[in-house]
Amino acid sequence: MSLKIRLTRGGAKKRPYYRIVVADSRSPRDGRFIEKIGTYDPMKAKDDPARVALDIEKAKAWIAKGAQPTDRVLRFLDNAGVLKRPARNNPQKAQPGKKAQERAAERAAAAEAAAAPAEAAAEA
Repeated sequence: MSLKIRLTRGGAKKRPYYRIVVADSRSPRDGRFIEKIGTYDPMKAKDDPARVALDIEKAKAWIAKGAQPTDRVLRFLDNAGVLKRPARNNPQKAQPGKKAQERAAERAAAAEAAAAPAEAAAEA
C-alpha cells in the first residue's frame, strides 16, 4: 500500500479550504483518508501563521513509515524544516515547440529571400 501525504479540498465554491491528510494513493482526492495531520487555508494572508497548520511530529512519523508527500505538501514541510525540497530547473520551458521553431525558420528564410532582390536592385 502506497501512502501519500496530500491535500483534500473542502470549503465552498471559490472559497477553498484544504485538509492535509495521509491517504492511500489509490483513494480519491476528497475520499477516504487514514489520518488528518493539518490544514491549509489559501484565503488567508501569506504571512499569517494560521495559513498552514501542520502537526510536524505526525508528519515525521508518517514519513518514517514511508508516506510520500505531494509537491504542495513538500513545500509546507520544507518551510517547516522537516524535509528538503530539491530545486527544479527546466531550461527548455521557455523555448517554443518544434512546429513554432519550424515556422520561425520559414519566416526568416522568406524574409531573407525578399531582402536579397531588394539589395540587388539597390546596388544596380
